[in-house]
Amino acid sequence: MYLKAPLATLSSGPSARRSPWQRLQRGLLALAGVVMLGDALVLMALGHFNVGVLVPAVLGVVALMMAWCWTGLQRWRHERRSHARWWTLGWSAFVLWVLSVLVFWSQMLGQGLQPAQVPAVEAIVVLGSGTKDGRPRPVLARRLDTAAQLARLQPTALIAVCGGVDWGETESEGAVMARYLIEHGIAPERLVIEGESTSTELNLQLSRPLLQARGVEAGAPMAMVSSDFHLMRAMGIARQQGLSGMLPVAAPTPLATRYNAWLREYFAAGSSWLLGEV
Repeated sequence: MYLKAPLATLSSGPSARRSPWQRLQRGLLALAGVVMLGDALVLMALGHFNVGVLVPAVLGVVALMMAWCWTGLQRWRHERRSHARWWTLGWSAFVLWVLSVLVFWSQMLGQGLQPAQVPAVEAIVVLGSGTKDGRPRPVLARRLDTAAQLARLQPTALIAVCGGVDWGETESEGAVMARYLIEHGIAPERLVIEGESTSTELNLQLSRPLLQARGVEAGAPMAMVSSDFHLMRAMGIARQQGLSGMLPVAAPTPLATRYNAWLREYFAAGSSWLLGEV
């Protein structure tokens, strides 16, 4: 009985192509492919190359190829029982992965305090994110704007800016961040510049002795400013390093890169877990 169904499906290929359900599936797949690939290409043109951009690019290409070959894929799917199993297994794995991403996002959101909610602290640590042509990228600019707001509310707190030299740049993130804050009214003597780190773990690790040299001990009350999506992992790293007085402060993520940044954080959290950083 099972073999007759595939033969019937094969013999009715043209009618299957005209099936409203088949056309809807193919159309939705093509639409998803165009959106994902278009999003990735725009961000690549703006100089964003990371896993949060590359994964949608790959998924977009795959979706468009599947839409293009949809009739042939359906024919292959019904040729053998094993093909149908592989088809179901592949889609099931993809759906489970998407669900895992959504669960992670639900846990990631809502982290952190607003500047006005932060109690008195001795230092504000601003985590790096990326620069271009000697200026902060939009995500980093939002972190610095939030840090500047907090610094005005806490005029005695030192401000540690963290980050090494990005690829293609000649100046460290720390130096770029310091200049941005000075341009926005923060006194230079309040700044502690860490310009060698290349990760969140190193942001905190390398800024720690610089703050200690200015009288801020590891257990002192401090505020850590980072993007809202990044705080959950960053706080886990801070706890691992014994920074018991650290408070998370959330900076908003620009809409243009928000979902790509969230996706990148999904993979970064997995990497941090495997490396024992959190």
